[in-house]
Amino acid sequence: MKIPIDNAAAIGKVVRASRKAQKIRQDDAAGSIGVSENFLGKIERGSESVQWGKLFQVLEGLGIRVMVDVPESVAAYLHDPANRKDKP
Repeated sequence: MKIPIDNAAAIGKVVRASRKAQKIRQDDAAGSIGVSENFLGKIERGSESVQWGKLFQVLEGLGIRVMVDVPESVAAYLHDPANRKDKP
């Protein structure tokens, strides 16, 4: 199911729902994913100041895939071999 995410609170709700649907306690989830319970709680509460790498670690640990819906022009740009290097 696709769920629109437009802020930190929205992704926090998804993380919390995913954990609860799997019947995993917050401390157990945090331990198995390799983050602190405090960090997982910050994500679930929609904190605006979380580390991206750790956020994606939590998402992967809970089986949440992130996809970005971009305009066709952006997709074409990303797939063009001439644009592989970081150019402005």
